[in-house]
Amino acid sequence: MNHGRLLHTIRLGLKSIMVHRLRSTLTIMGIVLGVASVIIMLAVGEAARYQAIQQIKDLGATNIIVRSIKPIDDDKKNQGQFILTYGLTPQDMGRISATIPTVTFVTPMREFRRDIRYLDRKVEGRVVGVTPTYLEMNGLRLSRGRFLTSLDDERFANVVVLGAETAEILFPVEDPIGQTVKLAGRNAYKVVGVTERRAPSAGIGSSLSAQDYNRDAYIPFATDQVRFGKLLIHVRSGSETFEKMEISQLTVSVDKMENVKKTADIINGLLEQYHTKKDTAITVPLDLLEKAEETQRIFTLVLGAIAGISLIVGGIGIMNIMLATVTERTREIGIRRALGAKRRDIGLQFLVETVVLSSIGGVLGVCMGIGLSLFVTHFFAFQTIIRPWSPAVAFGVSLAVGLIFGTYPARRAAFMDPIEALRHE
Repeated sequence: MNHGRLLHTIRLGLKSIMVHRLRSTLTIMGIVLGVASVIIMLAVGEAARYQAIQQIKDLGATNIIVRSIKPIDDDKKNQGQFILTYGLTPQDMGRISATIPTVTFVTPMREFRRDIRYLDRKVEGRVVGVTPTYLEMNGLRLSRGRFLTSLDDERFANVVVLGAETAEILFPVEDPIGQTVKLAGRNAYKVVGVTERRAPSAGIGSSLSAQDYNRDAYIPFATDQVRFGKLLIHVRSGSETFEKMEISQLTVSVDKMENVKKTADIINGLLEQYHTKKDTAITVPLDLLEKAEETQRIFTLVLGAIAGISLIVGGIGIMNIMLATVTERTREIGIRRALGAKRRDIGLQFLVETVVLSSIGGVLGVCMGIGLSLFVTHFFAFQTIIRPWSPAVAFGVSLAVGLIFGTYPARRAAFMDPIEALRHE
């Protein structure tokens, strides 16, 4: 077909669409909603995937998390009659550092819930005894001030770094740096830094680890051991329970990513020799990351498939309208064939109409999908992530739907008998 006849056929198709504007608009709406829903679904799924994977990445792909867990049977027995001793010890930390060559360094941490007070203001949060390397290994950032130093640890200094929300509640107007807060009603601690806001992490090994970092209060690990001691007292329903837990968590850094799983197995075997009560648990963020990526990929595909169904429904709507159009314009088809139009001219005219409808619907749907995604992010504070490829994929699918569902009506029009078409009333 030469360019002149092709352009003439395209003009006829566009003219036919403009003649029936309302019908064309209603036909386009199915594609618009389908494309928009594909983009929104993919944006929501991508955001959920990013947040889940980012939380695990914050733990470190070359890190191994070893946590203390309270034995359930011993907890039931501990009704103030004796001290419940469980979990990791400094000796465990020493064994891991000294006997496993793939381990670069080990960072201890101890956590417990306490009240954090400034004057008459109070926040219930986590008091966390940490070393200076905790900041980098857990993906935290400072919004002001400084983090804990080795000198703070050596001097058993009474200094504290507050989480973002804790600082806002205790110091709504004042600058927290240099102020003094009390932890659990004990000694006063000078505020030397405040962390940036961060999304809560998933629970790993204990309920405490599923905690909002924004409500933490970080003190030197050595200060925690000296000021609070190794014996923790919990008051529940008027009764006191006594627990001795020296380390809540060890973050073990491994030299290479390929050595992570092997090192985790060695640590597990080492701890089993000294912890017969099964009061420790090992989590490998690398394993979690791989599983999370696979799960989120499936989740995104499911969301995209669900949204794609609406595109198919829109395509069926286009085919239905085009079949009705073919029947309605049977006499016109007969006249055009009598005047010399070939079958491919007739088929192309109807196929052009279908592709134009789906293309317009695709463009409007992309605009609507991006707009609604931004609307959700802005007004509902739910982050959506639109990858550059998702609008292109959604538009491409809308074109494919137009071609697939427009082929049958076009062929039906093209192979219509000219004589029968002229007789049609």
